[in-house]
Amino acid sequence: MRMRRSTAYAMYLFGISVAFGAGAWAQNKPKLPKPVPMDSGVQMQRDQKTGELVFRYPKTGEAATAEMPRNTPAVLRVRVNLVEVGCNVFAPDGTAVRGIPRSDFHIFQDGVEQNLTHFDASSQGASIALIMDASPSVLPDTDAMKAAGKQLIANLSPADQVAVVEFAEHTLLLLPFSRNRELLQNAIARVDVRGLFSQAIGSNIYRSVYLAADELFPGHTGRKAIILLTDGQDSGLGLNLDGEGVWLRPGDPPNRVTLEDVVRALSSQGIEVYAISTQNRPSIMTPEWLAAHQGDSLVTPDALTLGIPAYTDFLAELVRRAGGHLYFLNETRTVANAYREIIQNLSAQYTLGYYPPRANQPGWHSLRVEVRGQGPVRIVHRLAFYESAELQ
Repeated sequence: MRMRRSTAYAMYLFGISVAFGAGAWAQNKPKLPKPVPMDSGVQMQRDQKTGELVFRYPKTGEAATAEMPRNTPAVLRVRVNLVEVGCNVFAPDGTAVRGIPRSDFHIFQDGVEQNLTHFDASSQGASIALIMDASPSVLPDTDAMKAAGKQLIANLSPADQVAVVEFAEHTLLLLPFSRNRELLQNAIARVDVRGLFSQAIGSNIYRSVYLAADELFPGHTGRKAIILLTDGQDSGLGLNLDGEGVWLRPGDPPNRVTLEDVVRALSSQGIEVYAISTQNRPSIMTPEWLAAHQGDSLVTPDALTLGIPAYTDFLAELVRRAGGHLYFLNETRTVANAYREIIQNLSAQYTLGYYPPRANQPGWHSLRVEVRGQGPVRIVHRLAFYESAELQ
């Protein structure tokens, strides 16, 4: 069983999230909470039986309890093995097809059709974690990243809730899930690259994504996404195009975090990733090229011969595996279009859910969605999901 932060910590996050999201402090204008270190004292352990990585969090003491808002209700997190699959349907001209009835959708796991038990046609708000790079390498792009983040917030649906996270060497939760647009704008303005210079120099991109998936999303259903603004230069996993840091290899320390662990955490909860790189788009990495390689691993030494920097290649691989899209901030003609497309994708997304067979084995399982009765359409969804052994 996965060990999370103490009940006190969970109650603290829940309390301020409810207060900010529901506007409970109407008479006293809500203020941003203190940033919460998400990786303080975290230990990584790999289960010897399942091979799965587990983040174990320290027990919090009286100091944490003292920070809790009074009269905060207790939180009960329940994990069920409902598999949720976000799905976009496009007409031949590229426009989103809306209003498709539940009966037209068919979902397959490992080639076998499953009973569709959950269906949502975007009536439920999305849960989005905005994760912003605050490492020294992005200093020249900080203002553009903040402006882009604020533009994103301004275009969200009122039903959507957003959490704001910044990272460099360490990961800080600036605001838990909230629908208060003013607080969200203020949280983005708080992202401070220069203020984090006093930290040990580093950029733990993928560990921060893992922590966000593990800490923020349990208990949330429906459309879930991480929007990641970064230059892609990670210093935490020791990634290279020969596979080091991507998968656990013979001779590696058993507790080493890999990109595979990050993808498992995202996939097991159905979290898509929309990565926005501050770097230039490699000329070969067009949307059409990425779509053509959707079923192929991009982690290969050949990436360098194609003119793809390794750090951009790993971002593309993360998006390919988890589902979502990769954008480039420096494409000034398309930045506005990129945000508009993210919001349009989320607002037009169908959420399909089913309970996998009881005899399901832990590990990766293929996914396929068909839409019948709508003529020729293009269907976009993640290609696989990971079933954790802890759900067995």
